[in-house]
Amino acid sequence: MKRLVSFAVMIITAVMFVACTSPIKSETSRKNGLNCAFESSVNITIDKLNAEGIVKRFGDGVWDIEFSAPNTLSGVKLAFDGGVVTASYKGLDFSVPQSAMPVKAMMLNLIEAVDTNARLDELKGSENDNVLEVSGSLDGGDYIISVGKDGKLISFDMENNKLKMIFSDMKEMLSKSEEMTSVTTTTTTEQVTETEIVTETESSPAEEVILTPEDTAEEVIEVPENAEETFDIIGEDTEQPVDFIEEY
Repeated sequence: MKRLVSFAVMIITAVMFVACTSPIKSETSRKNGLNCAFESSVNITIDKLNAEGIVKRFGDGVWDIEFSAPNTLSGVKLAFDGGVVTASYKGLDFSVPQSAMPVKAMMLNLIEAVDTNARLDELKGSENDNVLEVSGSLDGGDYIISVGKDGKLISFDMENNKLKMIFSDMKEMLSKSEEMTSVTTTTTTEQVTETEIVTETESSPAEEVILTPEDTAEEVIEVPENAEETFDIIGEDTEQPVDFIEEY
């Protein structure tokens, strides 16, 4: 009996010692930097598969990813729009290849997790070395979203699915609606500028021509005093030159 009591005391002491020496992650909140359109390089590990590419988020439910590795996926692009997934390769559409099916499933998990948290006013989770870890659960399993000080996406983990996505070189970009607005504004501005140029050209006054006295003066021919003047008198039916000699 004494041995059992002593063993129990040892177990309790060991548990308390481990609990005291283990770092305690503080619960905190951070501004939400997920609710934006962005482009990022991504490294994806799913069990034994490793893939690389560029992932883009245009808005809630609208994403795409284009792979650069491995060779079986290089050049393949998956586009996600409201639950509809399409695949293309160098502009040619086709059904999602079998080699991309695992990544397609994990991308759907990523999209659901990020978009769900992007709708929140702020992110809440555990602080760990200046990284906020936001935990959640999906039909596909539990996940952890890690964000930096600016609230932007750093990584996405689903341990039970042996999935890890690491994001780098992230930069914000225009959303689809903002891009359309920007194009429309630019086009309108160009049209207004062209109209102003045409109006200014049409309303410009004609160049004035100033004539000097030298330009308008009649040419004067000097006639010597003793010269003979010849005048042509044209009759109604015939022309008959008549010479008049002026006498002085």
